[in-house]
Amino acid sequence: MSDNAPPAAKPEETTPAAPAEATAPTVEAIAESSSAQLEGKAPPKNELKRLAKQAEKEKKAAEKATKQAELKAEKAAKQAELKAAKAAADMDFAAQNYGALEGRERIQIANLTDADVGKTVLFRARVQTSRPQGKMVFMHLRQRLDSIQALVLQQVELVSKQMVKWAGTIVDESIVLVEGVCQTPVKPIKNTTVSSIEILVRKIHVIATVDGRLPFSFDDASRPEDMYEKEDARLNKILLYTRLNNRVFDLRTSTNQAIFTIQAAVTRLFREHLESQGFIDIHSPKLQGAATESGASVFKVTYFKGEAFLAQSPQLAKQMAIAADFERVYEIGPVFRAEDPLTHQHMTEFTGLDLEMVIEEHYHEVVDVLDSMLLNIFRGLETQCAKEVEIVSKQFPCEPFKFLDKTLRLGWKEGLAILREGGVKLPDPEFEDLSIQHEKVLGKLVREKYGTDYYILDKFPAAVRPFYTMPDATDPHYSNSYDFFMRGEEILSGAQRIHDPAFLTKRMQECGVDPASRREYLYAFKVGAPPHGGGGIGLERVVMQYLKLGNIRRASMFPRDSRRLEP
Repeated sequence: MSDNAPPAAKPEETTPAAPAEATAPTVEAIAESSSAQLEGKAPPKNELKRLAKQAEKEKKAAEKATKQAELKAEKAAKQAELKAAKAAADMDFAAQNYGALEGRERIQIANLTDADVGKTVLFRARVQTSRPQGKMVFMHLRQRLDSIQALVLQQVELVSKQMVKWAGTIVDESIVLVEGVCQTPVKPIKNTTVSSIEILVRKIHVIATVDGRLPFSFDDASRPEDMYEKEDARLNKILLYTRLNNRVFDLRTSTNQAIFTIQAAVTRLFREHLESQGFIDIHSPKLQGAATESGASVFKVTYFKGEAFLAQSPQLAKQMAIAADFERVYEIGPVFRAEDPLTHQHMTEFTGLDLEMVIEEHYHEVVDVLDSMLLNIFRGLETQCAKEVEIVSKQFPCEPFKFLDKTLRLGWKEGLAILREGGVKLPDPEFEDLSIQHEKVLGKLVREKYGTDYYILDKFPAAVRPFYTMPDATDPHYSNSYDFFMRGEEILSGAQRIHDPAFLTKRMQECGVDPASRREYLYAFKVGAPPHGGGGIGLERVVMQYLKLGNIRRASMFPRDSRRLEP
């Protein structure tokens, strides 16, 4: 080899390959290594070992983290599965079938018949009573006069055990909305009006509940009066005073619902009959400048800087309407009497059914109209309210009201003669009014002799009638006046009225009434008024006597007397 020959090149050094690893070195290590290679430098062996250890450590940490994540996910999945299983077991599949609510056609219990068996119905009712029994609840549901039994029974996917338990906690007298299927009971149900059908409840929602304790038992309030008269009776009798203090609850009984359905029928029949006879409905003021009848039983009220009086009747207004050529008028409205005695037949406010009409020839034309009107009411109650009358008679048993096709009419003297024949001692002279006791005895004697609870007593003494009553033309001791009686008590009073202004003024003075206090009233006759007459009926008295309730307050929804202004 020549000395001038170039020296042999050294073999190029290469970085030994790192052993194969499952996990690649970190980015920083590779970058550092690449940088070194680019610079032509190899990393130190210690550095390579460090990088390898670090990569191994990171690999194990990643494997551990992955395993922990898998275990955690598996545990969460198991917990979710257990929770779902528990929720499924506790799930109330009937939750939508009970609770508190929202529209659809609803039925009336009274309209259900055997043809409805198998049908699904929806209705609102009160829970009169509920009785849990094992896995079911029996409910007595009521709509006014009608009632039905309902059964809440556990049914697969329809009625849950939670629903049955909840139904058993519904408070008596709560209002509920019920959906269920009509079915035939095992045997007819005795204590409901619908006896051949019961409701298998599918859904029940509370609309309104009771806040507090009920004042008395609904069953006690509905019990027949004659049950308390039995010697061995150990029952809670609800006194009338207690009933009236809790009138809203008391009015819910079937008896009271029936009484006021009958009362509504009386006013409807009164109106229908009179309108068929050409009468016009009027409305007179109840605030007046002077007493209608007399100062003894009138309410005075403050009227701005003066005083006014509550109308004792629409009497004067009716007569003025006749003078105004209305010919035939009637009114249904409140009447006020300042009567202090707490009797069974008097109240300080009652509903008056009044009428007035022109007389063509004789005042008995008025009697005939009044009589035909009352007979129409009695016949209408027999045909239209038989169900209600039967309901009332269960709590207040009495003989059916009797009346004749042709009403018995007695003259005053005939009535006194019947009383004397019955052994009643009467005052002398015979121009005094009958006492309440005399009226009752006469009613009893008339029923025994003539077989009627309804009759008319005509020709009362003039001294016991108001100033506007027309005296009898042949004997001025008597008058063209009359009372109508039911079961021995007066329910209507009426007369022919004086239509001559001079004679009317004279009668006012004789009766101690100042004509100046009736200036407007007298004016109606001074401009010319035809002969006329009429009568006034106490609505509550008619209902009380027809049903023989014993106390007029039972025939008044919210009665008023000298001791009661509420509720």
